[in-house]
Amino acid sequence: MVAGPCAVPLAQSGSGEGQAAVIAPNLVSAFGVFFMTQYLSAALPTELLEAGRVDGCTTFGLFWRVVLPLARPAAAVLGMLTFMNAWNDFFWPLVVLTPENATVQVGLSAISSGYSVDYSFTLAATTVATIPLLVVAMLFGKQIIQGIMHGALKG
Repeated sequence: MVAGPCAVPLAQSGSGEGQAAVIAPNLVSAFGVFFMTQYLSAALPTELLEAGRVDGCTTFGLFWRVVLPLARPAAAVLGMLTFMNAWNDFFWPLVVLTPENATVQVGLSAISSGYSVDYSFTLAATTVATIPLLVVAMLFGKQIIQGIMHGALKG
């Protein structure tokens, strides 16, 4: 019932199985659209766009030289949150993927289920599964800190 609205269009397009079926629903989300809209409406004054127009900037030039640099911290946060959401997703990969190409979360579930659970192996696998999240946090951390500092400074 829950997976139907996503599964039917993917099956009709021919990409209902495999990694594309896991990646496609995470590309655009309502949260991402709302988050970026709210951020840009607060961080981008219309005077800045008007000044760019007066200086002779095209629409693409405004986007590339004005909007994109201002949106970079929010895009970094959104990218990090989207990656974390996709990485921790369990139900959707369980529905569309086969056991041979399962995601990390589905694999961890398979490891920790059964009659006898080896907790040391399960905890070691969980620790290894958190490494990509830490790497993403370190990569996007600089952009996030710059966004915080940009909002904290007056001038």
